[in-house]
Order: sequence, then structure tokens, then C-alpha cells
Amino acid sequence: MRSIRYSIILVCLIFVIFAQGYSDEVQKIEMVGGEYYFESNHIIVKVNVPVELRVRKTAGFTPHNIMMRSPEAGKNFRVNLRRSPRIIRFTPTKTGKYPFWCDKKFLFFQSHKNKGMKGIIEVVD
Repeated sequence: MRSIRYSIILVCLIFVIFAQGYSDEVQKIEMVGGEYYFESNHIIVKVNVPVELRVRKTAGFTPHNIMMRSPEAGKNFRVNLRRSPRIIRFTPTKTGKYPFWCDKKFLFFQSHKNKGMKGIIEVVD
């Protein structure tokens, strides 16, 4: 009797997992931020699939960050970069093209974004 009960519970759990469209798929992307550039600067990801963005900076003294302000699409972050990778996790919820950039700036000079440290995350079906 007890084994039948456990079997029924197990079958129900499996059904719930698959009925919800369970997926352990994660889109993993590695990026490098350097002297006024991002490598890769155009990233394509799938909508509603989790993203793990691993970003690090090249050697040097210039501080850099990566930021994105698109809360309507599930992406809203600002992370200072280090030589070791920083991990940013999000799930894009809306298709479209969304900019990311470095907002660092020294005194009256151009911002890093204006010097070319920017890119696009394109979310597709």
C-alpha cells in the first residue's frame, strides 16, 4: 500500500514538472570589456529562457561597468567589472533590441559609452 502511494506521488510530481514546461536550459554568454569596447557587442538570446552573462574586464587601471535599463523586458542591472568574471543572471521577457553600455566617465572627457563601449542584446522568439 505504501509503495503504491509513493508511486502515485512520484508520477504526479513528474507530471507537474513536465506540464509546466520545465527546462534547465540556460543561455551562457561570455564577454570582455576593455578600453572602450565590449567583445561581443551584439548578443542574440531567446525570450523567456534564462541568461547567464559572464563579464570581465581586460588588464588595466581604467574602471569599467556594464549596465542595462530595460525593466519592461526583465533586464535592469549595473555591475562594476573586475578581472575575474562577474555573473549577471536574468530572464528576458519581451522580444526586441535592448542596449547595454559602460557609464563611466572621467571629469570632462567623453563617457565610455560615447567612446564606443556599448552594445545590443537582441531577444528573439
